[in-house]
Amino acid sequence: MKKLMIPCITLKGDEVKYGNITEGPLLAAMYRDRGADALLVNDISEGDEEHEKMILCLREICECAEIPVYAAGNVKRLEDVKKFLYAGCGNVVVDYESNDSADLLTEASKRFGKDKIIAGIGNADEYREGKDLIDEMAHAVFLRDASVDKYAQISAEAGVPVFIHYAGDEFDDAADMLKSENAAGISGGLFADASEDIISLKSRLRDAGVDVVWAESSIAWPEFKLNSDGLIPVIVQDYKTDEVLMLAYMNEEAFDATIRTGRMTYFSRSRQELWVKGLTSGHFQYVKELRLDCDNDTILAKVDQVGAACHTGSRSCFFQTLLKKEYDDTNPLRVFQSVYDVILDRKVHPKEGSYTNYLFDKGIDKILKKVGEECTEIVIAAKNPDKEEIKYEISDFLYHVMVLMAERGVTWEEITRELARR
Repeated sequence: MKKLMIPCITLKGDEVKYGNITEGPLLAAMYRDRGADALLVNDISEGDEEHEKMILCLREICECAEIPVYAAGNVKRLEDVKKFLYAGCGNVVVDYESNDSADLLTEASKRFGKDKIIAGIGNADEYREGKDLIDEMAHAVFLRDASVDKYAQISAEAGVPVFIHYAGDEFDDAADMLKSENAAGISGGLFADASEDIISLKSRLRDAGVDVVWAESSIAWPEFKLNSDGLIPVIVQDYKTDEVLMLAYMNEEAFDATIRTGRMTYFSRSRQELWVKGLTSGHFQYVKELRLDCDNDTILAKVDQVGAACHTGSRSCFFQTLLKKEYDDTNPLRVFQSVYDVILDRKVHPKEGSYTNYLFDKGIDKILKKVGEECTEIVIAAKNPDKEEIKYEISDFLYHVMVLMAERGVTWEEITRELARR
């Protein structure tokens, strides 16, 4: 079993463990780019108002994390489990402290599925008391405030994987616990400094005999076809938009460093040395995917680009147009986003005579009425064998849905992420 590195972000009202609540998503992205395998978000807010603020922050964390997010804390009702899952969390920790907790654990498992539920326990006695139920209703347990002795007791009896929250920062103790077959991952003190490189920690754990998640190339460097300088060209793309950002070169050392660190590292032909993209500018490129072409002589890198890729400050190095012919580059999502952007602009900058502004002025009830009417028109059109009418009515429906989205602050990115999650 691969052992997951799971930094913890603690939320309380307007505060995040390391600062203002707006920094929660930034922390999530920082942990992700530094090698975290998942995140634990711990809600210690007080009262419903604080809790609702936390949920909003949690939703933003889930949107930018791009790695699994586990939620814990303030899970007292089935509704709390639902809110965490609907915010985008992959798992929710439901505390099991005694038989009094059995009903919530059971209800949550049956309603949302065992694979979404982790049982939180404090010690071996709690686990023994509810072992049969926990093993049936949760796919793993989460041991709070673990110590080596505490974990040894649980590990010997556990019928499901065990996630460890280790408040200490002793590397040897953490490594000993993670070597157990039942250990699923660790959170806590090892990740107290968000700026620390988790990949380096993984490297140390590997050397200590811990089976961590580790990136490796499926094709070895000797199988690459290099140019006369012993280098391979790398075409770099934005992983979300597919925009071509730059072209650079790698030698074997740069390739190995890229895989090991998760940050794009190249060989500078002019300086004859390695260079980590962004080391001086801060415009790092974090690896999302590396592909090799059919001749094994060119790498395609899909990256998360921070800032500009070009030394001129341009997002892409390819900003000089030499020739351009008219062509249809229709991309469905771009069309949706373009129309949505126009609708948003109408909302912010009203235009006289605009039908969109008419809908916004009339308010949510009018918008909902139009959405319902257009939905009915689709049903009627679907009875017609000519698909042209269906296309027309679906287009009308989607436009009105986008007005509704803009009115309620829902974006296409949120919709597509939710569809992908399903």
